[in-house]
Amino acid sequence: MLVHICCSVDSHFFLEKLQEDYPEEKLTGFFYDPNIHPYSEYQLRLLDVQRSCKKLGIEVLEGEYDYENWLQAVRGLENEPEKGARCEVCFDKRFSVSAEKALELGEDKITTTLLVSPLKSQEQLKRVGDAFYEKNGVEFIAVDYRSNGGTQDQSRVTKEEQLYRQDYCGCIFGLTMQRDQQDKLMDEMFSPLSGNTLPASIEERLEMYKYRMQLDDEETNYKIIKQKFLNYRQFSFRLLQGKTKTLDSYALSYSTLPRKRAQGKIEFEHNGIHYFNREEIKFITLSSFNSLANTEYKNMKELIFDPLDFTQELKIRKELLESDYDLTPIIVVDEIISSKLTIELHAKTYEDTKEKLIIL
Repeated sequence: MLVHICCSVDSHFFLEKLQEDYPEEKLTGFFYDPNIHPYSEYQLRLLDVQRSCKKLGIEVLEGEYDYENWLQAVRGLENEPEKGARCEVCFDKRFSVSAEKALELGEDKITTTLLVSPLKSQEQLKRVGDAFYEKNGVEFIAVDYRSNGGTQDQSRVTKEEQLYRQDYCGCIFGLTMQRDQQDKLMDEMFSPLSGNTLPASIEERLEMYKYRMQLDDEETNYKIIKQKFLNYRQFSFRLLQGKTKTLDSYALSYSTLPRKRAQGKIEFEHNGIHYFNREEIKFITLSSFNSLANTEYKNMKELIFDPLDFTQELKIRKELLESDYDLTPIIVVDEIISSKLTIELHAKTYEDTKEKLIIL
């Protein structure tokens, strides 16, 4: 039996139940989910599925990540709600490719772990699956593992196995609607040009889950916990001299401006910090930054495109301002300018939750 797999949270419990109910069947997992976006999220879900299947002794195959083709398939359905017409087209495409894979492997049965997801309609899935049975001769096994306490058992297994518990279905359109309804920043879509790993980002989780694979191989005990913290994303930043001259500059993490714009001049200097006459803004030179950070940046462009990570920047911020809670804009420049300056900074701080791995 070929089992289309969407994620480990749905698949681990589902595959365990299939092994119990169909002991004579050799199960083969097929991870085909071109709907998942961004690609880093796809990599993270695949990684956790591979770990899960390894623990269950089930081979897992990876389908093509043909995201552009998937976008074409759902064109015009971008605003459809969850469980609506877009989802049906999405199932249709994934079942079609999965059925072809089943035929290629000589399988005569197929099912999907989407059947156990509370975000999906079992009736919708069964309708699409039965249509493919008629067309391809590959029987769709429509098991119901949600009923009779199944959802609670699935939650228990997820916790026991410390599976990656994603908080959106996978596609960009569902994510957009969900974050709009939650009035929450869609920070899954942030990826800085520098390639830096942002706090509570998909990339940060991906690195952590890769590390946990290593700990599994070493049989090291660990626990994945969650912690609340104040997160930060910077949308844009620019420093202007006069009306048009843009200066190379860098705003440290957790720099915020309430009105996104401030104009004024630097008034005085104290202990290497240059004080602006608006919004408590402070400037330091690149030379001072290098001294604080023990770095050797030659110019601002090097710092802009290869900055320190958040943790290092927070240490510099604390050393300069002697506080863990200061959101003052700290701006790094090559040299201090005495003429009028305009600062344009669009950034946001917000309550968030992130995962942390602790070794027991």
